[in-house]
Amino acid sequence: MINNKELILALDEIEATRGITKQSIIAALKEAMEKAYCKQLGAIEDAQVRVDIDSLKGSIAMYQLKNVVAEVEDDFLEISLDEAQKVKPDIKIGDVFEIEAPTDDLTKMAAMTVKNILRQKLAEAEKSVLYEEYKNKIGEMITGVVEKVDERSTILNIGRTSVFLPNSHRIPGEVFKIGDRVKLYLVDVVSTPKGAQLAVSRSDSGFLRRIFEEEIHEIYDGTVIIKNIAREAGERSKVAVYSTDPNVDPAGACIGPNGTRIAKVVGQLGSSKEAERIDIITYNSIPGIFIMEALKPAEVVGVVLNEDKHAAIAVVANNESSKAIGKKGINARLAVKLTGWDIEIKELDEAITAGLKYMTADDLRRQDEIRRYEAEIEKKEKLRLAAIELEQQRSQEIMAQAASVSAETPIRTPAATVTPIMAAPVEKPIEAPIKKTVIRTTKTLEDLERELEKEKAREQAKAVAPKKKVYKRPSEKKDELPVAKPAAPSLTPTTYMDIYNEEELEQLDKEEVKEEEEEVDFEEFEDYYEEE
Repeated sequence: MINNKELILALDEIEATRGITKQSIIAALKEAMEKAYCKQLGAIEDAQVRVDIDSLKGSIAMYQLKNVVAEVEDDFLEISLDEAQKVKPDIKIGDVFEIEAPTDDLTKMAAMTVKNILRQKLAEAEKSVLYEEYKNKIGEMITGVVEKVDERSTILNIGRTSVFLPNSHRIPGEVFKIGDRVKLYLVDVVSTPKGAQLAVSRSDSGFLRRIFEEEIHEIYDGTVIIKNIAREAGERSKVAVYSTDPNVDPAGACIGPNGTRIAKVVGQLGSSKEAERIDIITYNSIPGIFIMEALKPAEVVGVVLNEDKHAAIAVVANNESSKAIGKKGINARLAVKLTGWDIEIKELDEAITAGLKYMTADDLRRQDEIRRYEAEIEKKEKLRLAAIELEQQRSQEIMAQAASVSAETPIRTPAATVTPIMAAPVEKPIEAPIKKTVIRTTKTLEDLERELEKEKAREQAKAVAPKKKVYKRPSEKKDELPVAKPAAPSLTPTTYMDIYNEEELEQLDKEEVKEEEEEVDFEEFEDYYEEE
């Protein structure tokens, strides 16, 4: 006999302990009871049953369903209209007739079936809930309690389920005891027919990343960013960091005063006798410099890069190759993992003998500056060409649109109006203002008219007066070249007479000078130089 109220209370307890919603539990119970009731009726495949569960009232009702027909062919699935109307007078052919059966009618065997089916459904629901809960925690840190330790693995309880930690994912040398609380890194969550499978690790580089975030505030708030981590758990790790704040030293923030911060990180990396060594590397976007930093503590003189093969030759100082390679080659391996470049190490003398032309850190920085400058110039040129092309496209579109509008506009149609397409305004060059000179005078209009009349009279007099021969004095002729004259005929004094005597010639010279002086109009010069 099933106590309905006690069953509902049990469902509440399952919801609280296993994290499965009550709706999922009720759905699983309903399916289990329907299958058990069908099995009790003796026809699992053909029987039609329904179970109603009211979680608020704490009631459970079971029904056998039969189709109402005029003539019954299968009394297990059908009922005649007359028989059905005896119970429900308003029922019609085609309706479903419900025969209620109390839960007490379930046999002991049916109750066991309900129990088994419900357990199976709850397990499936729990697995689904577990998967949904942990699939969003991939890459995060979880804590488990050690339940069992053997030679191959460690089993830890994380709350609703237990996880399997293989020895290959443990930090070498660490020892666990039952009841120890251990931090785990959730690598992946896989949904399988057996449920959600959680893959955890303590040797993964993600585990070290989360430890850094817990112990170093600048990494937690995003001021310092972890670019990459190369790790060989229990031996050595290299962590490349950079800062988003120029005032914060990324390596110094991780190491802390006197190495206190990095000591806390190392303290959480297992309980082995030899602590895991951690190198903090300052990340650089220039590959060559990043490779030089990754090979520390070795002193790297320069590098030879082959970008096509993503390979590099690191030239280290003489007697520094052992540091660059590290114990059992661990330093070189971690540098390769950290940078992603294949690195070959050569000492300085060996590189000089081989004729290698390596680049120092300063050379790499100058080369990077040149590349950045060329890239910026190329970017600006592309933007300029794109702007020109866009402007040409716009001009073509405007011209095409104007042509289509003019072609569609009917001729001599005053009523039709066309919205003019305004082209982009053309900026006119700004003309320099013309400086105007203002001339002021104290003369009146009448004075100017009189001067014009005098000037006109003088011009008329010059035009009427005969041109007079200008005589040059001997002093004015001294620079002239002598000209040969034809021989004058020999004449006697009685054959000619003087035209002018000396007094008359002097008088003519005086008149010539006076006439030249009268031709100079000094009034024009006075007017020109007259002060305002």
